[in-house]
Amino acid sequence: MDAIVMAGGFGQRLGMGEKPCVELLGKPLITYVIDNLRASKNIDRVFVAVSPVTPKTEIMIQERYKGEVQVIRTFGGNYVGDMIHAVETSNTAGPVMIIMSDLPLVNPALIDSVIEKYREEGKPALSVYVPINVCRGTGTRPDTVFNKDGKLIVPAGVNILDSSQIRNEQEDFNLILDNPRLAINVNTVKDLQRCKDLLQCSN
Repeated sequence: MDAIVMAGGFGQRLGMGEKPCVELLGKPLITYVIDNLRASKNIDRVFVAVSPVTPKTEIMIQERYKGEVQVIRTFGGNYVGDMIHAVETSNTAGPVMIIMSDLPLVNPALIDSVIEKYREEGKPALSVYVPINVCRGTGTRPDTVFNKDGKLIVPAGVNILDSSQIRNEQEDFNLILDNPRLAINVNTVKDLQRCKDLLQCSN
């Protein structure tokens, strides 16, 4: 399965320039996501979708990965449109993982477990969520909350879609995981500090 890292947002709330390039313990934020994908046993190729507001991200990826990670330029401004363009440009076949660039704690074991669950379920698409209490436990404030059978859940920024049907609505399995690693995406300086603390504790 191929993976596309969505890195076209500027990250205005963080206020530190292009969010994918923000340093976390001496490494650009997006490199955690790329390196974790590359270390996953179920991921083949890794692509990064950039936009006109993330030119430094494009240069950094090209310099750091020397063509081993391909950059796809999107138009920016429309997440879904950019994602469709990235999938079609990548020429990927079958299922593709779409992941946000600001999830540095999503490690290879977690990526592999999501893919294995996708294969078990057999539906065209899978979306990963965390219960809202897991977000509260990590001190994060989610932007989007859904009600699933009376439970409040938060999208984690990890999805698998059938690339051959990327322009169509796809039957979707909701994978709800009580994993704090999925609850922290970096939107604020506080989120960045939480990631630093957790990464230093796990090393």
